[in-house]
Amino acid sequence: MSDTFPKAAEADIALLLEGTFPFVSGGVSSWVNQIIRGFPEYRFAAVFIGSHPDDYEGIRYTLPDNLVHLEAHYLFGEAQQTPAKAIPGNARAFDKVRELHEWFFDPARQALDPMAKQLAFYLDPQQGVDEAQFLHSRQSWDYITEMYERRCTDPSFVDYFWTVRNMHAPIWLLARIARQLIPARVYHSVSTGYAGFLGALLKHHHQRPFILSEHGIYTKERRIDLLQSQWILDNRNAFQRDPTEISYYRALWIRFFEALGRFCYEAADPVVSLFEDARRRQIMDGADAARTTVIPNGIDLPRLRPLREQRPADPPPVLCLLGRVVPIKDIKTFIRAMRIVVNRLPEAEGWIVGPTDEDPEYAQECRDLAESLGLEHSVKFLGFRKITEILPKVGLLVLSSISEGLPLVVLEGYAAGVPVVSTDVGSCRQLIFGQGAEDEALGASGDIVRIADPQALAEASLRLLQDPARWRSAQAAAIRRVERFYTQEQMFASYRDIYARALG
Repeated sequence: MSDTFPKAAEADIALLLEGTFPFVSGGVSSWVNQIIRGFPEYRFAAVFIGSHPDDYEGIRYTLPDNLVHLEAHYLFGEAQQTPAKAIPGNARAFDKVRELHEWFFDPARQALDPMAKQLAFYLDPQQGVDEAQFLHSRQSWDYITEMYERRCTDPSFVDYFWTVRNMHAPIWLLARIARQLIPARVYHSVSTGYAGFLGALLKHHHQRPFILSEHGIYTKERRIDLLQSQWILDNRNAFQRDPTEISYYRALWIRFFEALGRFCYEAADPVVSLFEDARRRQIMDGADAARTTVIPNGIDLPRLRPLREQRPADPPPVLCLLGRVVPIKDIKTFIRAMRIVVNRLPEAEGWIVGPTDEDPEYAQECRDLAESLGLEHSVKFLGFRKITEILPKVGLLVLSSISEGLPLVVLEGYAAGVPVVSTDVGSCRQLIFGQGAEDEALGASGDIVRIADPQALAEASLRLLQDPARWRSAQAAAIRRVERFYTQEQMFASYRDIYARALG
């Protein structure tokens, strides 16, 4: 942690943030910045949870005055060396561990509530399983061996042993954070995962209200990441593998994040999503329907509305993807679509506006793909830029993502008068065609295409850019929709009620 961070003895609301504000720009981070500034009457603390210190280049935002406390923790950069010595371990506490893992495999067998409350053993080094016991005790060795023999379908015990250790190691960091965090009246996480798990620990440890706001469904996005990851081992030979099955270690990691999600859903009230389909997914993943609610994102219209006056009379042939250069945004499909667009509209340009440092290897693959397709002059990687600089200069926003929530960038584009072409993910269909009679009557503010279909993405973009009447109709629908349903004031009013109830 840095001594330059603001520090306080207490706060009204502690925000629990995994991989977002203030060290990562755009998307959820922008929403966090918006929420803090939208409630100057509250004193906020922020707990940032990241992967490793070297993965971040420093604070990306001017910190709001009412952010009175900030601390940063790194799951793989704060390992505390515990002396390696033989210890027997707490047999009673390991029995609790066994109960929890049995619940992981079959959640329907018993109610979650008593299982979640048993997490206290992680917070109590005297009565529970501390890190030294997990790493060095005979009880831990025996339990890991037992689980390998009962559950594991991969032949390597060594890989199983280290996977289990690496998977569980962050739990003790989160427990330390929960014990040491300054007092707060309310905890608010913007995801499940590690931040949501921390929220559940804090809720049960301090008996304070805990709010969850999910922008994307964390377990779904982690599942996508894990299925694509190359670092997860599979030691089975060609005769042992069933191509229709997920490898054991991938399934193990997926179950781990699903279990973290259930703990978070059990502890949180309310559980907020951005759109109705996401709320249904939360319920399917274990959230109590009675505690779920939908609050769409909202944007600062007065700040963005003047950008419409800066636009040229005719839409520029510029297709802009605003987002992080990471696999979940499927930048490669956008680049392939640009090859088709440029074949038909040679003056067209594709702008990729967003940070490239989160996955440098993928970013380089995208640059190499653009060059291999002869697009080095047509596709431009502009890095992070202010949207007020970019939006007046583009003709279309394009989202090629394989997963989204309710993307702020679409609403910001609408406010600036820019139609959108998007893959059919998250709430994008609702944003473009409307939901409900009143919304649908406003018209289409762009177009929707299938995931990973460069041809469809290119054709939909060309239909709008090459038909001025169609483009203007989409622009008008975009402006009407954002001004009617997605204002910052509407979002703040909903969260003002939530905070008022929680603060009591």
